[in-house]
Amino acid sequence: MGLPIYLKIAEDIKEKINNGELKPGDAIYSENALCKAYNASRMTVRRGLALLANEGYIYSIPGKGNFVQEPDYNSYTLYYNEMENLVNSIDKTKLLEVNIILPDYKLINSLQVTRNKKIIVIRRLFFTEGEPVAYDVKYLPYYKGMPIVEKEIRYATFPQMVAKRTSLFAIKKELVISAQMPDEETKKYLNIYNELPLMVVEQKLYDREGKPIGLGITSFRGDYCKLYAESFFSDSKTAEKYKNEVSENANNLGDK
Repeated sequence: MGLPIYLKIAEDIKEKINNGELKPGDAIYSENALCKAYNASRMTVRRGLALLANEGYIYSIPGKGNFVQEPDYNSYTLYYNEMENLVNSIDKTKLLEVNIILPDYKLINSLQVTRNKKIIVIRRLFFTEGEPVAYDVKYLPYYKGMPIVEKEIRYATFPQMVAKRTSLFAIKKELVISAQMPDEETKKYLNIYNELPLMVVEQKLYDREGKPIGLGITSFRGDYCKLYAESFFSDSKTAEKYKNEVSENANNLGDK
């Protein structure tokens, strides 16, 4: 059984883009031309074009048509899971502390809370094959009646910790990654006896209104962690530049 017509339209255009026959900024065939070429309805053609747009291959300018997207080579999708990475997986955790504290100056700024707002602090150690590989600290604003189930916290990732209060689909996440030398406390937890640097990942979670709902800092031994990212087509400022350029060119042609 062959592909549905809308998929064939999308795949054929995608192939022309991938092999360089169609280049960034080039106009895609008109809907009328595609309807005739594939003996398809306008709705079917638009479905195929929408698929290409969703995958980042093309963009449209109302009244002017569809154009090949410029890939943003500076954009990467980073895959981060504090329990698993390319070097190792966490097979055991040790819960060091679950406590309720008042925030210091840094937490007041990071979580945008008042100095009287109670904060839950969770400290854990992550192990791989019996070796401590990461020291993990999480800070969550405390709400009255909010259950703290240590068994659930022990193996939970950061988004899972806040999932009962906020939908995971509504969470905005930020990561800051840095290399740091460990302090004496972290050295002790991670059995570091030399000048081994840490890869420190700071996570901040926001609700749909943009209010911080959690801060997490995970310090990995530099020899036990590796992150992975990949590039992909996406809407970007580069695309906007091409849209503007094509619009200007079309307007100039119309003026002549």
